[in-house]
Amino acid sequence: MVERYSREIMAKKWDMQAKYDAWLKVELAAVKAWNKLGLIDDTDCEKILKNAKFDIARIDEIEKTTKHDVIAFLTSVSESLGEESRFVHYAMTSSDCIDTAVALQIKESLELILEDVSLLLEAIKKRALEHKNTLMVGRSHGIHGEPITFGLVLAIWYDEISHAKELLEHAKEVISYGKISGAMGNFAHAPLEFEEEVCKNLGLKAAPVSNQVIQRDRYAQVISAIAILASSCEQIAVAIRHFQRTEVYEAEEYFSVGQKGSSAMPHKRNPVLSENITGLCRVLRSFVTPTLENVALWHERDISHSSVERFILPDAFITADFMLMRLTNLIDKLLVYPENMMKNLNLTGGLVFSGRVLLELPFKGISREEAYKIVQRNAMKVWADLQNGKAAINEKNESLFLLALLSDEDLRKSLSEEDVRKCFDYNYYTKNVDAIFKRTFK
Repeated sequence: MVERYSREIMAKKWDMQAKYDAWLKVELAAVKAWNKLGLIDDTDCEKILKNAKFDIARIDEIEKTTKHDVIAFLTSVSESLGEESRFVHYAMTSSDCIDTAVALQIKESLELILEDVSLLLEAIKKRALEHKNTLMVGRSHGIHGEPITFGLVLAIWYDEISHAKELLEHAKEVISYGKISGAMGNFAHAPLEFEEEVCKNLGLKAAPVSNQVIQRDRYAQVISAIAILASSCEQIAVAIRHFQRTEVYEAEEYFSVGQKGSSAMPHKRNPVLSENITGLCRVLRSFVTPTLENVALWHERDISHSSVERFILPDAFITADFMLMRLTNLIDKLLVYPENMMKNLNLTGGLVFSGRVLLELPFKGISREEAYKIVQRNAMKVWADLQNGKAAINEKNESLFLLALLSDEDLRKSLSEEDVRKCFDYNYYTKNVDAIFKRTFK
């Protein structure tokens, strides 16, 4: 992954040192298992555990000849040992080492991702509680609908990211399996107890059945969970980008002193963090298809998955980690403008209350069809008035829609002025916010 979108804490989990450290960890766990099963005596076991090491430059040198990275690694390790090296990688195939080691890397990386997600959830919850009752307009199809609160928007984000966290936790369970079942998965050269002991030493479970590799549906579940998380994060980023549009301006990314928005237009304050997150989420989703295609390997295994995973696994975790921390910081520092939210809520001259008026008329004996016709007729008049430049709210703080309804003779036969005016009450739309929050933030 490019350094620009990397955090060292995750990048180090996927560099060459970490890769070979994981391989050596598996090989040493195998040595301990053979010792417990009586194949390797205590003296040789202790020598291997104490002295086994590798040299990355030496591995690279050997691989130029062998064209096989595992053999190059094992040769380098053997050079650090004496005759006891004959027991390293005993009765194992390359994928026994690689797949079990990768399971360790993925498990550890998922633990960091889950920590990142927890921090994001904390940031969202904090802002949700802060803006629980901050009124704003709810939009469907991008068009004003009914009054909501910004806190409810944040609660939705919290709930959706919580779902993604559950998927990641499940993915961690799914991937926490190793295999030491040999070249064809039939345990021809080592008993099942050997695999079970190795995996136990590593904090993994033994795959119930495997061939030359761990089945790639496990990897697919991990990358799919990350992609779903990314899509939920992108939804947040896209919403913030909309809120920051000049004509909306309900919220804005923090703009630091000295920050620049454009080389040509000095006034620009662009939602660059949200846009960056959107792009990173596209990259993360792009990893799903090749990971799914890796599931269908030939017979007991082919190597078509290997090159894909060398790209995707490091990049997926490094990108997701960076994206999550960027989004957390964005949410934490997000500038919110309640006055502009209220201004936009009043922009359509009270039309956001049309649904409430519609629901009042049937109780007065009017059919729903007739009620809809009456309310829509007045709403369309307000749209026309707004297009012709009429003020949405008059000097008495009365909206165009309220005045239109009060002057409608058909409607007034059923609703008194008091009946109409009580429909224009924001509290009606926010009365259940506390209950929703109680259900969401358990």
